[in-house]
This record gives sequence, structure tokens and C-alpha cells, in this order.
Amino acid sequence: QVQLKESGGGLVQAGGSLRLSCAASGSIGSINDMGWYRQLPGKQRELVATITRYDSTRYADFVKGRFTISRGNARNTVYLQMNSLKPEDTAVYYCNAGFTTTDFYLKDAWGQGTQVTVTS
Repeated sequence: QVQLKESGGGLVQAGGSLRLSCAASGSIGSINDMGWYRQLPGKQRELVATITRYDSTRYADFVKGRFTISRGNARNTVYLQMNSLKPEDTAVYYCNAGFTTTDFYLKDAWGQGTQVTVTS
């Protein structure tokens, strides 16, 4: 019964910043990769950024130079620092984690999503 919970979303003006946080809890043996995805209004969910257990990162082209993904000291946490936000960044942002359960199964989990709204 692993749960991921996002926080930090909200409403900001264009050019502003937000920092999203995600924490995983439950019967987790170890977390492998974590990432952030987003779903724009009327669009399919898309990858924003991912980070591996050894801190290798990958970003979608549309956020390079503006967003930074990082792992917390507690390795069940992940952050997304979003700078220079644009109205087209408005979306629901979802946290994702790939992990090994305490009984040694590979699984993934999703958070419930947090709304980010950027005004022009």
C-alpha cells in the first residue's frame, strides 16, 4: 500500500517560480527512479523530468533550463523546482516512483496530482 503525495502547486504569475515536493510512504523496500509528469488541459500525460537512484537526470525539451529535479536526503522524496513559469505550463503535475516492495516485487506508483496554474 504505497502512496505518493505531492504538494507545492498553486497559482503564480508568468515568470514566477514554484517548488513541487513528493514523498513516498508505505511498504517500500527501495526506490529506484522517481519523476514528474504533467497533463495539460485536454492533452495526454507527458514526461517532465526523471531522476535515477544515482541522481542521473532527464528532462523534456520544453522545460530544459527552467526546471530542476532533485532527490531529497530522504531518498523517498523528490522535488521539482520550476522557474520562469509560462502560461503553457498550466497543468496537473503528477509524481511517479519505481520501487521494489518489501517482498521484492518491482512496481510503480503515482501521486494524485497537484494543480499548477500560471497566469499571463
